[in-house]
Amino acid sequence: MKDGKTVWLPYRRSQIPGLPDGLSYAYWDGSGPLPGDPADVGFLVGPPAPGAERVLRPVLPRMRNLKVLQLLSSGYDHMMPLLDDMPSGTRLATGRGVHREATAELAVTLLLALCRGLDRFAAHQAHGKWRPEFRSSLVGKRVMVIGYGAVGASVADRLGAFRCEPVIVARTARTTPSGRVHGMAELHALLPTVDAVVLCAPLTDTTRGMLGADALALLKDGALLVNVARGELVDTRALVRDVRAGRLRIGLDVTDPEPLPSAHPLWNLPGAVITPHVAAFTDAFPTMTADFVRRQLYRYERGEELHNVVLTTTPAEGGEQAA
Repeated sequence: MKDGKTVWLPYRRSQIPGLPDGLSYAYWDGSGPLPGDPADVGFLVGPPAPGAERVLRPVLPRMRNLKVLQLLSSGYDHMMPLLDDMPSGTRLATGRGVHREATAELAVTLLLALCRGLDRFAAHQAHGKWRPEFRSSLVGKRVMVIGYGAVGASVADRLGAFRCEPVIVARTARTTPSGRVHGMAELHALLPTVDAVVLCAPLTDTTRGMLGADALALLKDGALLVNVARGELVDTRALVRDVRAGRLRIGLDVTDPEPLPSAHPLWNLPGAVITPHVAAFTDAFPTMTADFVRRQLYRYERGEELHNVVLTTTPAEGGEQAA
């Protein structure tokens, strides 16, 4: 079926009730044999698991009639090396906004854990030691949120409940109903004034390495850094040096490299809390993504504009033309 009506889903159809009847569905979660001829696929929903690009790499060149590649992640930088494997005109869409609540929840959890020293108390617990400590609070602290998309906005909203002062930084300065958003040009001037930083920005050529050694050095001694965006936003070597010296405390859901090798120094640094890129993976994930995919497929069937299309491949970046 080369009319674009074949859809491969990482969920069984029974898990997404109410799908449009005008499309043909097959189940493929990236494991096991392919459910049919890849050349028939018009709409592919990528497997919702880390490393999906490795699963898709051998399959995409065979999808000569692909119209849409729908990711369930907010980011798409990992797919950029595969653009040449897709036919010209393929739309790449993300799941931006679908996971904002869960990701913001983990960002604030990591921030609170660092602030209240839960990593230290967990270490004491493991050795059966009762050691009360005086810890800091978020009350009255200035917390910078870098990136004001769906996740950044959700983080900023949550911070208000802790009576701290959010300092929002995004690509361009502007005024919103929630207050002022600073532009990236102000970043270095603002870093010395904040007590914590939460990274929610996408990985782009502009943001890659945005918190290098010089930027990290501008932070106050004892500042907190939480990253729920992409590990490549931060210079890992400089980060290790500052945490090892006791100057910074960090909570990372993403790292560079990733997965983090077992011998990497980040694992054993006092003052580092690490989760393995799990911000979006909660019991809300299946429902949220299924609802989003259902809406997208209705728009696709009706020929309407899809949500979250980040690019359309061209002959220079897309593989062979659709047959």
